[in-house]
Amino acid sequence: MTARKFALFVLSFGFLFGAIPSYAQLGNAGSIEGVVKDPSGAAVAGAKVEITYGVSGFQRSTATQSDGTFRFTNVPFNTYHTVVTATGFAPYTQDIDVRSAVPVNVQLALKVGSAATTVTVEANGGDLIETESTFHTDVDQGIIDKLPLESQSSSFTSIATLVSPGVAADSNGLMHGLGDHAENSISLDGQPITDQFSKVFSNQLPSDAIQSMEIISGAPPAEFGDKTSLVIKATTKSGLGVTTPTGTVYASYGSFGTANIGFNLAYGTQKWGNFIAANGLNSGRFLDPPEFQVIHAKGNEENIFDRFDYQFSQKDTLHLNLNYTRSWFQTPNAFDNLNVTDVNGNVVGNADQRSKIGTYNIAPVWTRLISPTAVLTVGAFVRHDEFDYYPSQNPLADFSPIQSESIAQNRTLTNAGVRSDVSYVKGIHNIKVGITYEQTFLTENDNLAIVNPTLNSPCLDASGSPQPGFTNPTQCGAAGLTPNDGSNPSAAVASFNPLLGCFDLTRPTSAPGDGCATSASTFHLFHGHTDVKELALYAQDTVTKNNWSFNLGIRGDVYNGITSYAQPEPRVGVAYNIKPTNTVLRVSYARVMETPFNENLVLASSGCNDPVVNGIFTASSGGSPCLNVPLHPGWRNEFHAGFQQAFGKYLVVDADYIWKYTHYGFDFSILGNTPVTFPVEWHNSKIPGFALRASVPNYHGFSAFVVMSSVAARFFQPQISGLGVTPGGQGGSGVFRIDHDEKFNQTTHLQYQFRKLGPWVGFNWRYDSGLVVSGVPDAGAALALTANQQVTIGLACNGVLATPTNPLTPANCAAGPVTSTLITLPQGGFNGIPSQENDDHNPDRVKPRNLFDIAVGDENLFRGDRYRWSLRFTVVNVTNKVALYNFLSSFTGTHFVTPRAETAELGFHF
Repeated sequence: MTARKFALFVLSFGFLFGAIPSYAQLGNAGSIEGVVKDPSGAAVAGAKVEITYGVSGFQRSTATQSDGTFRFTNVPFNTYHTVVTATGFAPYTQDIDVRSAVPVNVQLALKVGSAATTVTVEANGGDLIETESTFHTDVDQGIIDKLPLESQSSSFTSIATLVSPGVAADSNGLMHGLGDHAENSISLDGQPITDQFSKVFSNQLPSDAIQSMEIISGAPPAEFGDKTSLVIKATTKSGLGVTTPTGTVYASYGSFGTANIGFNLAYGTQKWGNFIAANGLNSGRFLDPPEFQVIHAKGNEENIFDRFDYQFSQKDTLHLNLNYTRSWFQTPNAFDNLNVTDVNGNVVGNADQRSKIGTYNIAPVWTRLISPTAVLTVGAFVRHDEFDYYPSQNPLADFSPIQSESIAQNRTLTNAGVRSDVSYVKGIHNIKVGITYEQTFLTENDNLAIVNPTLNSPCLDASGSPQPGFTNPTQCGAAGLTPNDGSNPSAAVASFNPLLGCFDLTRPTSAPGDGCATSASTFHLFHGHTDVKELALYAQDTVTKNNWSFNLGIRGDVYNGITSYAQPEPRVGVAYNIKPTNTVLRVSYARVMETPFNENLVLASSGCNDPVVNGIFTASSGGSPCLNVPLHPGWRNEFHAGFQQAFGKYLVVDADYIWKYTHYGFDFSILGNTPVTFPVEWHNSKIPGFALRASVPNYHGFSAFVVMSSVAARFFQPQISGLGVTPGGQGGSGVFRIDHDEKFNQTTHLQYQFRKLGPWVGFNWRYDSGLVVSGVPDAGAALALTANQQVTIGLACNGVLATPTNPLTPANCAAGPVTSTLITLPQGGFNGIPSQENDDHNPDRVKPRNLFDIAVGDENLFRGDRYRWSLRFTVVNVTNKVALYNFLSSFTGTHFVTPRAETAELGFHF
């Protein structure tokens, strides 16, 4: 079945729902329904019912109808402190547990009391803890709205990075969950999304469409698979039950000419509802550049999201998510990308590489309330990404010290599938059984050409260095050079490959006898396509008995793509609640099958079968052979042990110890200065560490949280598949810390709200001890950098700084010390001085950084009732700290954190 036919099938499937009775709640949310009565059993109309969960900031209220009924829909899974107040009655409180799509029905009986009686909505310590075996973080709109965010174009991942422990921050919205490179997935209203969602791969959902998030960093339940280091369960906003049109129109402007305008609107009845959010962003710093100074980094993004809910009956409901996003952005330049010269010394201009991404998503869901204790969910989805990458107008301008190729790429990814599950809640059991079938259609068109005049040189000098300006080995002797035929033992480059001369743009014409299709050098086209089929079946049961909770599950995954694999995956967890001390102890285990990244999967798996691709990547790696092995799914065993402790009603601490062993560990390699990456695979990885979160629930307007973690990402040689130049282990150990290994990071967030709709302030302190620098292992490697690269990292020898015209070399830096303001730089590695670097125990790292962000605002400037004006002012990197995410990483390149940036936003709410 083709991608187009599958998409039409999914659309038809969605329209079919319009003729079928449907209902209940989506996979990530439940509902609370009930009736409020007086002592005689008569209905109480107009009673105020309020539910809160202090840890996440969730708060919602409603009034009972004339028959005393009330209903809360789209409620994330948690335990809610419920308060009912009505004139003439004493306040009533009850804790209500929502753990399934099965509606929770409650009968609330009020007692006669003073009409003047008031109640403060505060939870006790028991309300702050959960008897669950899976470590996770809950966050709601009350926190999301007050977070100072670094990037508006990747706000979804920025939120997850700040609020969840164990996440190493990286550039361009990329995040590394618990020691893995982007092994994260999203459950968007129950729709599985396991492909990359950094903004250089795809487009993200706008944050104002998100109602709440549950971020699972513990052992994943059986319903989740594929990529599970971090599972983000996102629940979108709904217009169901919003009988008065409610929304916001806003506009902002800030540093780097960043302008954003958007709106959101919720409206509906008790039977139907619609929520829509749209925005447009334009920025002079769309991506994180390789210099602190912003050069060639413009970009824009347009986004629209719509959620429609329709309740056909008390048992049947239709839900439909629609989303379209388009982004266009420049690839930021380093100083080495400016005034690039060709082999003859002529200036060919600045690099001007650009990208465009278009994304759409369609996801209809039908829910059926089978009985008061069971819900059936049937859904379909089709999500499509189209990525276009454009080289500079003169491709020779793409040449830089880290990029030898020019590339143009058109790549599409279409993920389509169907899913169904049944939830059953009865007594001590909370059972969920489900199935998901999906196909991912991948099409890749890559145009590659050589722009480095020495990459495939036919001639070498006496030292074995390649020389530019020659097209054929027969020319070497007359110039006093030797042919690059592999006979020179001092040569550290691949032997001359005549075929590559046809695609070497530094040689305007090919030589006779080269076998080129044309006399002029040109781009080589690689075309690849595959269809990845995945089937998952799972069954899980959360058994709650007294103080115990047992999470038992089994999952089976079948993967059939370029390679095939299948395995059963048991999941088990146990939690025990020590109620007198408000303590929960837990342990859990999960077996997980990890699938390869889909982005450029075909080229990375089969590109070595193409003689030109093989030759280019062999030459780029200095002669290392191109790995002609397709990427294969890996498997993991992971163990977790942790606790949750409440201290009164004002503090709760949640901690987890992690140990993960993976056979076949994945990562990316990057092509030069581009955002084009290729998946790679290592023999295995071991990832131990801990994660901790401490939360202060709302106390008279003040709330706070602290998240921290230390996770070691130890990967083991050899690299077994994938494209790209990657580091090797030293001393024969074959063990190295991959570039998303970080010793420690933490986020502290403080928030204060004066009155319910009044002035507020939010403050972030983020500390990162620094990711591994794989491209510059020691001082000797730093002395081999270009002058501009040395200036970028503040390189100095005996206190003398490198300059753009006077780089440091082993000749003018006899013994050191060699220091850098931005990377730690182990000493040695030049002039016979032994290197102090060790890939496993002492790798080079980015230096630690402290970043401070603040946001202040007022949600009701003129104290309006129905209509409100709001004002917000945000400053990120208040101290204007100069710091790196990474430097010359084999996996992600070079990127600086955002300089100090101010943004002012004005909003109108109705």
